[in-house]
Amino acid sequence: MSIVINSTESRMDEIKEKVNQGIRLTMEDGLFLYESDDLLTIGQMANQVNLQKNGKKVYFIENMSLYFTNVCEAHCSFCNFRKDEGDAGSYTLSGPEMIEYVEKHYHPGIREFHIVGGHNPNVPFQYYVDSIRALHEHFPDVTIKAYTAAEIEFFSRISGLSFKGVLETLISAGLHTLTGGGAEILSDRYRDKMHVDKANVAQYLDVHRTAHELGLKTHTTMLYGSPVETLQERIEHMIYLRELQDETNGFQVFIPLALQPINANAGIKRRNSAFEDLRTIAISRLMLDNFQHIKAYFINIGTQLTQVALTFGASDAHGTIIKERISHAAGALTPDGLTRDELIWLIKGAGRIPVERDTFYNEIKVY
Repeated sequence: MSIVINSTESRMDEIKEKVNQGIRLTMEDGLFLYESDDLLTIGQMANQVNLQKNGKKVYFIENMSLYFTNVCEAHCSFCNFRKDEGDAGSYTLSGPEMIEYVEKHYHPGIREFHIVGGHNPNVPFQYYVDSIRALHEHFPDVTIKAYTAAEIEFFSRISGLSFKGVLETLISAGLHTLTGGGAEILSDRYRDKMHVDKANVAQYLDVHRTAHELGLKTHTTMLYGSPVETLQERIEHMIYLRELQDETNGFQVFIPLALQPINANAGIKRRNSAFEDLRTIAISRLMLDNFQHIKAYFINIGTQLTQVALTFGASDAHGTIIKERISHAAGALTPDGLTRDELIWLIKGAGRIPVERDTFYNEIKVY
């Protein structure tokens, strides 16, 4: 009597064995997982890896998102936040205006300013330096997580400084870490098709490499869900980051970002499915074996799916934010912020242990 084993089951068993033994997954493994509809098995493997790395702890931070300007020279096709100078709704905050905004929303529990914005060529590099310095001087106890790698490349162009020179100038003004944005999909084919008029793949990676060499721990993202990127490009994106992490060990967390449909009234066919969001978080956890944390970003996937993602490999539920603008400009239907109590409730509801952290994953309080 012969027993025929389904080749798909056999392939999944091979991947399970690799995960159990801590053997690194390949491009082919990642593609197989993306093409599989066995979401629960993929999720179980990711959960197993996360529990080995982080136990049942799930991290969050009290932070505030800030946007100095929405004027931008780039015309990325997925962005509804950017404006041209003089457009209705365009703005560039002065230092005093920004401090006034922060003071209106600030409370002593806030540990981090998360700062991104447009690539505004109408102001000099010094404007961006002075903005950081003003915040650092007024709120010296708050960590400044500012600018994407794409913004650093832009600052390099308008200042004539190298990436290292730009970063050293910003660090002297009070910068503590870089945000993860600007990665989109790390494929020059994708970037050309989506009119990503900013740092290319090599530049994005080189900015983070340079930041790590200067002692900064940084964050990194992947904006997935367009009809343009391929599944292979998503896996290649993860492998680029994994290879840089092997080299520098400077990334703290990987943040998969579900693409928003530009229009808040867009139907569900224009949005990522929950299946796709969970699968991407789980595969990220399995592919990025040298990253400590994978983030579930409630702004893009919603609070309830974030809760489920905590058993699909995610160990970070982001933070309070106060008022998010970029994803909401692009049609996000989620809350633009959560309170500390809501984050604690969300994490506990998934059977996990909420841990309030600082920017660098030092534990402040376990709930």
